[in-house]
Amino acid sequence: MSVLLETSLGDLVIDLFTDDCPKTCLNFLKLCKIKYYNFSPFHNVQKDFMAQAGDPTGKGDQGESVYGILGGETKKYFEAEIKPKLKHKKRGTVSMAVAPDASLESGGVSGSQFFITLADDLDYLDGKYTVFGEIAEGFDTLDKINEAYCDEQGRPFRDIRIRHTVILDDPFDDPEGLQVPDQSPVPTKEQLESMRIGEDETIEEEGDPEEIERRHRAREAKAQALTLEMVGDLPFAEVKPPENVLFVCKLNPVTRDEDLELIFSRFGPISSCEIIRDRQTGDSLCYAFIEYENRDNAEEAYFKMQSVLIDDRRIHVDFSQSVSKLHRDWIAGRMGGNREYGGFENLEKRTRYREGEGRRRGDDYDLVFEHSDRRGRDRSQPRDHRDRHDRQERQERHRSGDRRSYRQDERRSDDRHRRQSPSRSRSPRRRDDRGGRRR
Repeated sequence: MSVLLETSLGDLVIDLFTDDCPKTCLNFLKLCKIKYYNFSPFHNVQKDFMAQAGDPTGKGDQGESVYGILGGETKKYFEAEIKPKLKHKKRGTVSMAVAPDASLESGGVSGSQFFITLADDLDYLDGKYTVFGEIAEGFDTLDKINEAYCDEQGRPFRDIRIRHTVILDDPFDDPEGLQVPDQSPVPTKEQLESMRIGEDETIEEEGDPEEIERRHRAREAKAQALTLEMVGDLPFAEVKPPENVLFVCKLNPVTRDEDLELIFSRFGPISSCEIIRDRQTGDSLCYAFIEYENRDNAEEAYFKMQSVLIDDRRIHVDFSQSVSKLHRDWIAGRMGGNREYGGFENLEKRTRYREGEGRRRGDDYDLVFEHSDRRGRDRSQPRDHRDRHDRQERQERHRSGDRRSYRQDERRSDDRHRRQSPSRSRSPRRRDDRGGRRR
């Protein structure tokens, strides 16, 4: 008296206790025979506890016995056959789910739902559920079910379903009116809608680990590029470095832009040649970008200028991986077009602010507003605007000959700055316009 369950993770062979629970075993065998369980999911899997199935809809609150199918709604369930001697002692015990019913002697009723234990010694289930069989073969399949990744309700994310049921040995005669289909029935619309991730769908990438890592990084880079595009920091996500721009490094600090352009111009016309310099000191940072008018000239220069000696330094040449120039041109176009109308100046100012230069120097980026002052001055502008206005006013007084008033205003301004920045060290004494040290 055995049944074979073909599941999406492997086969399970169940031996039935037909002598101890004849009514329950007949119900289970005949439901398997009419293919009632086909395409039913394991809708509740609790790791190291149990795996529950038997509801064709997958909701976990439906299903009926073979007696209900044959006799109508009044016989949808049957009284549970709970035997004290049948216990949940070992893994692979098969039990029928029981719904409580105080009017019955057994205390509950059963329908079509059943569960398989996934651990030993679950004695607290004894006397509450009908044990009617055990797993004879397929413990490796039980291990796979036990390791299934599930949500908080125990529903596996990837469907685990009963594909087919095969009767290996049936000692019971078929009840009157039982209709056995010739082939497996087509899944219902409700069953198809209950699917999550199909058993044949791949949710894990397969292949070489290095290739998987490469694809993962490519997807991550694309996502970051799309984010930069949305916030306006890139003209478009698929932006690529220009193929006609060379990156030249390991330059001698004494090498000039015009010297470098003269050397590289023998390979073709150059649109721009710029040695990158420190903004504060103007010293060369020993690398440059050279833009040719066409790609072929850039390739020729790349192959022929590698490790060439320039001003006693062997340079290194590579194709540029930077999109900063494209980004600058795009931003400049958005901010007013060409250099004449302030597009590039605005861009450079914003770039300096991002890199911290504006914050260090206080160039129009101090947004601390003060709206009241004991002397009644206008505090609706940032502090550096007010300081600039005060300096201009003092310079006008100085030019007009009111030297004493100019010095008093200077001292007053110094005191105000010391009060506002108590942690700042005292600055060196200023010199007046004639070059002498102020007394």
